[in-house]
Amino acid sequence: MPTNLPYKTRDIRNVICDSTRWNDVVFRDDDIVIATVGKTGSTWTQQIVGNLVLGGADGLLARESPWIDHTVAPIERILAQVEAQTHRRFLKTHLPVDALGIDPRVKYIYTARDARDAVWSMHHHARRFSAAAYAHYNDRPDRIGPPLVPPPEEPREFYHAFLKTGGMPLIAGGIAAWPFWEHIQGWWDLRHLPNVLLVHYANLKADTPREMRRIARHLDIAIDEAAFPRMVEHCGFQYMQDAAAKVEFFDIFFEGGGRVFVNKGTNGRWKDVLTPEEIAAGDEEAAKRLTPACAHWLKTGELPSA
Repeated sequence: MPTNLPYKTRDIRNVICDSTRWNDVVFRDDDIVIATVGKTGSTWTQQIVGNLVLGGADGLLARESPWIDHTVAPIERILAQVEAQTHRRFLKTHLPVDALGIDPRVKYIYTARDARDAVWSMHHHARRFSAAAYAHYNDRPDRIGPPLVPPPEEPREFYHAFLKTGGMPLIAGGIAAWPFWEHIQGWWDLRHLPNVLLVHYANLKADTPREMRRIARHLDIAIDEAAFPRMVEHCGFQYMQDAAAKVEFFDIFFEGGGRVFVNKGTNGRWKDVLTPEEIAAGDEEAAKRLTPACAHWLKTGELPSA
């Protein structure tokens, strides 16, 4: 393992996420961190990793995988949950790597998705936050910065705000909770590290079993072939929707409950909404903000051959 691993150089703190919450996490030698920019496959990756770690356990396994930087739950409660876990831990973050750092004891999985698909998914997600969800974020005495606000009704308007701000504008004043383009580029630049694996949403959609095996190899997990069909079934959207529908937290936070939280995992919903010029604007922004290889991977899921 290289000794000159990236280290944390800044904090990101707002109403949704607080990078300082990672400061008291004590890593174990076999920990797993699942990182995404948000609405790019985090829950799906958590479900896959959970099934690999726990051998095809029932239910929505994201519940076993705390989102450490999320501000809603007291950090003391999250740290106690993490410390009490006896299985191999798989933790979640939406932080860019320069607000997290890389620890040599940890295996990292970074999942990404075409920017337009991510925007459409985030719009659907945030439009269905309940009044109770906004109260949980905004009415806390320890809230950091401006409040969380609903996105505009039309996803096209949200998309244009995303292009303008370079992130999902979910906070009052058009503020993004975390950056998008530099988030992607930062993790992309670490793809050659032996403890970092890049996963693309389109590849998960195209061949879930293949990507599950790829993730298992990265995590040094030997797959139980007898249990593997059950694991694959548990990582399907119908199963995850049914499992999420039983989670009381989602009934409180989302109008429509857990089936809204998991949704359908559909790509390309923007194709019949945006004009060709608007679609091209996403590619143009990616070309300005990402290296060519990174932009190509983000759009297609295709990694360079070397």
